[in-house]
Amino acid sequence: MKDLLLITPPFTQLNTPYPATAYIKGFLNTKNISSYQIDLGIEVILALFSKSGIEKIFSKTPSLEGTSENSKRIFALREEYIKTIDQVILFLQNKNPTLARQICSMNFLPEASRFNQLDDMEYAFGNMGLQDKAKHLATLYLEDISDYMVENIDADFGFSRYAERIGQSANSFEELYEKLNDQHTFTDEFTLKILQEKLDLVQPKLVCFSVPFPGNLYAAFRSAQFIKANYPNIKIAMGGGFPNTELRELKDASVFEFFDYITLDDGELPLELVYENAISNKDISEAEFKRTFILENLEVKYINNTARSDYKQAFVGTPDYSNLLLDQYISVIEIANPMHSLWSDGRWNKLTMAHGCYWGKCTFCDISLDYIKIYEPISAKILVDRMEELIAQTGESGFHFVDEAAPPALMREVALEILRRNLVVTWWTNIRFEKSFSRDLCFLLKISGCVAVSGGLEVASDRLLKLIDKGVSVEQVAKVTRNFTEAGIMVHSYLMFGFPTQTVQETVDSLEMVRQLFEMGILQSGFWHQFSMTAHSPIGQNPQEFGVQPLKKEIQFANNDIEFTDETGIDHSKFSFGLKKSLFNFMHGINFDLPLKDWFDFKIPKTTIHPDYIHDCLLEEENFVFKANSKLVFLDKNPQTENLTKRTKVGTFEFTRLIFHLRTNIVKFELEKEKAEWLLKIFAENSTANPKKITAQQLKNQFEENFEDFELFWFSKPMQQLKENGVILSL
Repeated sequence: MKDLLLITPPFTQLNTPYPATAYIKGFLNTKNISSYQIDLGIEVILALFSKSGIEKIFSKTPSLEGTSENSKRIFALREEYIKTIDQVILFLQNKNPTLARQICSMNFLPEASRFNQLDDMEYAFGNMGLQDKAKHLATLYLEDISDYMVENIDADFGFSRYAERIGQSANSFEELYEKLNDQHTFTDEFTLKILQEKLDLVQPKLVCFSVPFPGNLYAAFRSAQFIKANYPNIKIAMGGGFPNTELRELKDASVFEFFDYITLDDGELPLELVYENAISNKDISEAEFKRTFILENLEVKYINNTARSDYKQAFVGTPDYSNLLLDQYISVIEIANPMHSLWSDGRWNKLTMAHGCYWGKCTFCDISLDYIKIYEPISAKILVDRMEELIAQTGESGFHFVDEAAPPALMREVALEILRRNLVVTWWTNIRFEKSFSRDLCFLLKISGCVAVSGGLEVASDRLLKLIDKGVSVEQVAKVTRNFTEAGIMVHSYLMFGFPTQTVQETVDSLEMVRQLFEMGILQSGFWHQFSMTAHSPIGQNPQEFGVQPLKKEIQFANNDIEFTDETGIDHSKFSFGLKKSLFNFMHGINFDLPLKDWFDFKIPKTTIHPDYIHDCLLEEENFVFKANSKLVFLDKNPQTENLTKRTKVGTFEFTRLIFHLRTNIVKFELEKEKAEWLLKIFAENSTANPKKITAQQLKNQFEENFEDFELFWFSKPMQQLKENGVILSL
């Protein structure tokens, strides 16, 4: 028996748990409040995609009339799906790796329409290996079954979402309410059976649903409805990304037929107070709440009457992944894109470097909401402590930092702390393309285990970037992506089209910028999406300043995406297919020389961007600039030394040969003995083990206490070798 049951409703990711319940469970541990958590989504997927689940899917013969040829083929091959499904799932759980050879034989899995996209398999997976190729084929196999389900069994099904359309822009609760009063769907039956088993096992006093996306909303309400009907003494709360963003103007009392409490923003203190109210049986009018909707006297009330402040990030505890089926998540590869595989392949421990966004100005972003507006970083020491705790708990050393934008200075300190503790970890995160990401910082991040970053280039137009208040230029983005790429860190960029006042010419020029970034090899992955206006962004709050006219609707339930008209009158959606098709080619390193007009089936103007624009952005070098305030890191490589004596016409001189054995090469050079001894002393005193970092000016002062002409020494060939090979970093 536990006090709380924390639930992520179907569906989110297949490969790793959505972290919200783990964050909350970690906090509850600090309060000695007992809790149990489940990812209902992965448990339902595993039940559906099992031999017994597939048998149920095929138990009903589809109608011959109105059924696609694809569905007819899948049904005809149903025995093959039933026979292979359990082994395929085990393979995707990394429990049956030898099956890869059979899968790649192309004569093991039944194939339907999803396999028609295999033209580029050899090109895309030639360098990715047998296991990745097999994962891709197995993913297509599952998607074929999903297509059959959607057409014949449950039209709302999706691997990472369920009934998403109902949750999107649902200004009224009416459509969702009607669906909840309709009969259970095929997927509902699996969901509610597992839910009942968990409720009987845990016997909670309070059930808390974390609803991150519209594709989790229906399942949360259906599950809450089941609890109300069968376990009337259990109180039910909802929090998470969806209510935080969409339910801030909630008015419909019908929602409280399903939930007793709906909390907004940071969940720790609101949930603690909800828990205290739920177990105390106090009259709700006497209770303290933090950012919580309740129903009082048949009216929806928003209560924020406690004087207590939210917990600082240092005191919310380490995420706790216990109870989750960590060894049963399935790794999938939907498309041959290395960045997409990070999202869908392999399990990652999720952490956050900083609460909120340190920039907090982008005009399309929900910067008025607390989860972005309130910026609070966590110390590097606490973060790496939490990393070590999670490694011990989960056995996994991969981390996805789920920040809005990870701060460069904090990333630097985390990297140094990782090196200080000699940890072997793999990590990636979301960033802004800040000029702070120098070559040296990117190299430091790489050797600490960073393998990828994703960031928003948005509209690759300097005029529109200023209108967005992005704080970057295309030239700056090019330099930063170059620095990451040269360090061996993969770069993914979020790309946007259809921003208010964007012209057709700017869309074409933006595509040309993106083409050049890929052609130069400094961008490896990207994704185009069309601009959408949200209620909590500067554009949504002041649309007239951006040339858009919102279409007003009465809000009773959700409010986030706002329909609007753009004063330009341009139908931006017509660019979607061409932009995405060209990007697919660029990511595969092909068709850079194809004229931009060939990607579209309508006329477009010629680009005004010079064909060497990005190339020329990268020509500027700063190799011989002394930056007095830069902080220096001397990576301790334990150099070997050899003492040498050289005789010349003017006398005998003593030298020391320094030999640095790096991971992939050797750096060796000779220095005068006194300077070599001084340099070795500097390395010993300023290694990563020392949390205090010396500045370039301090180093110069120390040098000039013993020798002359620091610049000549600092920019000499030996020192340049050490800097170019990442032995000395200037941050």
